[in-house]
Amino acid sequence: MSRPADDAPLPADLAGVFHVETVERDGETVRYVGDPVIPPGAVVAELDSMFDRYGYSLRLEPVQHGSPDGGPTRPARQRFELIAEPAETGHDGVPWLNVLLLLATVASTLYIGASTWYYIPVLETPLRIFEAWPFVLAMLGVLGVHELGHYAAARYHGVAASLPYFIPFPTLLGTLGAVINIRGHIPSRRALFDIGVAGPLAGLVATVVVTVVGFTLEPIAVPQRVAESGPGYSFRFQYPLLMQALAGLVDVLGWTATGVNSESVHPVAFAGWAGMFFTFLNLLPVGQLDGGHVVRAIVGPRQETVAAAVPGGLFALAGFLYLTRDAPPIGFGVWTLWLFWGLVATGLAYAGPARPTTDESLDRRRIGVGVATFLLGIACFTPVPFEIVAA
Repeated sequence: MSRPADDAPLPADLAGVFHVETVERDGETVRYVGDPVIPPGAVVAELDSMFDRYGYSLRLEPVQHGSPDGGPTRPARQRFELIAEPAETGHDGVPWLNVLLLLATVASTLYIGASTWYYIPVLETPLRIFEAWPFVLAMLGVLGVHELGHYAAARYHGVAASLPYFIPFPTLLGTLGAVINIRGHIPSRRALFDIGVAGPLAGLVATVVVTVVGFTLEPIAVPQRVAESGPGYSFRFQYPLLMQALAGLVDVLGWTATGVNSESVHPVAFAGWAGMFFTFLNLLPVGQLDGGHVVRAIVGPRQETVAAAVPGGLFALAGFLYLTRDAPPIGFGVWTLWLFWGLVATGLAYAGPARPTTDESLDRRRIGVGVATFLLGIACFTPVPFEIVAA
């Protein structure tokens, strides 16, 4: 059943924020055409709670062609549409797809954690799979906090967003990460920046906690049966600067730690390593990645020039490692990782970044936070994240 005509805010309710000239209805969607009274980037944030009480999500878009009465567009000022659409909810309010993907990811991460990092013969002793719960909590906690940072910032700015979708992948980590779906238009550079930067910063806080806890735990000893029946090679992970600094901090504080030079760490510490690696990749300044959002908010349309250089840098790194590193005992080396991400970055750069409704300059405080975030991202980077060595 469609909503009654009066089941939406009246033009007078918007006074002081948005001057309404005409109201148009298209099914259950309501369009208020007119002009913002306050800066356009703040309109949705001011009115979102009001429209939420009526069951609407809200976005602001510039009018591209013509005027509401069919006449010519007025060149003297930009006109806008405030678009109210029925808020989306899952069946009975339960986001079933999010829940099912989370459960599948918990299962895949439990299996990989138990069989790969805790050396548990899961097929022989299936109930022991739950011994890997610290790895699951650490890995999914880092990913979940990262995505919830984005979600909280989107909600703060009145941008419709889904809850996190976790991606199960039963190899090495047990997951390919998590994503949220931004369903509404981003009203301003400020909102774009806040949404983009909130994920990496929140995720890094969780990563630091997980890494420190992991360094206080003793590594899992490799059973003799695993050492004797291995594939003949192993992965040796290299630690970025941030992980080295945290290991040093744990040593200084006198807590029990494995040490940054140890070839083996507890799986929880490895989850921290993975969180740093994902943070660096997310901060690549291309397309719809977090780094692309942040740079687009800081420099505006010039972000596309920055993004165009990223694939070349990744291809150059892949070529350098191919030429300078010894051949691994299997058919691929770490250079293939950067080759793959160079191809991914090419596609993301071609697709382009998010574009806010209004393109006003960003304030200096946020620019400073953005620069600091990228410096933290560099501290999460190592050109050789892992080596493949003969066992």
